Order: sequence, then structure tokens, then C-alpha cells
Amino acid sequence: MKDFFTYISIDPELRFGKPCIKGTRIAVSDILKWLASGMTQEEILHDYPSLKKEHILAALAFAAHRESITKIVAA
Repeated sequence: MKDFFTYISIDPELRFGKPCIKGTRIAVSDILKWLASGMTQEEILHDYPSLKKEHILAALAFAAHRESITKIVAA
């Protein structure tokens, strides 16, 4: 998903500036934690009806993009 910023916003007044799904207080990190804990996309969508499949895919794309631009600097 190339247009993940269509679904994600960063607002310093919302969740301390964490990237969130637009129109919600659900952070990208929340979605990643749910998936990492073993929840399926269907379970997440059932528990959080304001989310859509596109939001989950946008969270994954955002995380992948952020990881691809992160540089590790040796101390």
C-alpha cells in the first residue's frame, strides 16, 4: 500500500503524537501489538468496528516504511 498516509495522521494533541488511524484514537502501534499477539484481522475488525481492512493494511505499510528508513548508528 503506497498511500498509507491517506489513513494515518500524526497529531501532537492526539495520543502524544503517535501515528493513529485518521478519525480514531487507535494508534498504529495498537494494531501492530494486536497482530503480534495473534489476533486475526477479522477479530480486530470485530472488536473495533470503526476500523476497516484498509486501516490494518495502512498500519502495516506505515511500519514497514518506517523500518525501511530507520538507520542504526553504532555508538
